[in-house]
Amino acid sequence: MNKVVLMGRLTRDPDVRYSQGDNPIAIARYTLAVDRRFRRDGEATADFISCLCFGKAAEFTEKYLRQGTKMTVCGRIQTGSYTNKEGQKVYTTEVVVEEQEFAESKASNEGHGTAQQSTPVPGADGFVNLPDDIDEDLPFN
Repeated sequence: MNKVVLMGRLTRDPDVRYSQGDNPIAIARYTLAVDRRFRRDGEATADFISCLCFGKAAEFTEKYLRQGTKMTVCGRIQTGSYTNKEGQKVYTTEVVVEEQEFAESKASNEGHGTAQQSTPVPGADGFVNLPDDIDEDLPFN
């Protein structure tokens, strides 16, 4: 079985391209910084995992993902190789994304790295009241 589950933040905005031909397909690449569980000398360390997705998942990536977005990704490891300009063989490893989900709210992500963060507080019924002036398209309409 080849199955990978990762949670991390995008290190930069995704790179999205479209294939050539009659029915172009979106292809997105991004790198997730995944924190390691153990720290070396008290300092946080991370692994930087290359991710690749196709089709609707790549279109979603292009529309909604940005640097710093915290994501949960499920997929499979794919290895490969190519010869670079200097004639050296380069080996690659990447995760082909089968599922991807936001791992935090947009408000939390926008506040990432700032000193103050406001956390929505649920009411007595357990639900958080959303403002009426939301004018942004949600991905699950």
